[in-house]
Amino acid sequence: MIVDDKGIKDSWKEYMEKLMTEENELDHKISAVVKEGPADCIRIAEVRAVLKKMKKHKSPGLSGLVTEMIQATGDTGTQWILDLYNGIVKEGCIPEDWKSSMVLPIYKGKGDPMQCGSYRGIKLLEHAQNSAAD
Repeated sequence: MIVDDKGIKDSWKEYMEKLMTEENELDHKISAVVKEGPADCIRIAEVRAVLKKMKKHKSPGLSGLVTEMIQATGDTGTQWILDLYNGIVKEGCIPEDWKSSMVLPIYKGKGDPMQCGSYRGIKLLEHAQNSAAD
């Protein structure tokens, strides 16, 4: 049994890294059509539709920005998201902040709570990033 702080942290880090890099069966079911030429711009109606159907009361990513905050900004926030998305499409790269996330261990409700294997990892992503996936 590991009792020192560094050993505990290292054990959790190793477990979560392994958990987050394992292949998921869904990874092989995602497909996309390759499009030649310039990408189409995203339209404001598309952003409005996505923002409207985003789930509420979810934990924020590292920025602390949640869906309710984005929705509360109205047309200003919708335009900001539209500009962000179209900038991503135009430049072909995502914001650096979106490359990081926070992983929280959640107890499965069974097994020894002292063992890493009794936990699953939940990755907290930016809400603006989640809406881009929709």
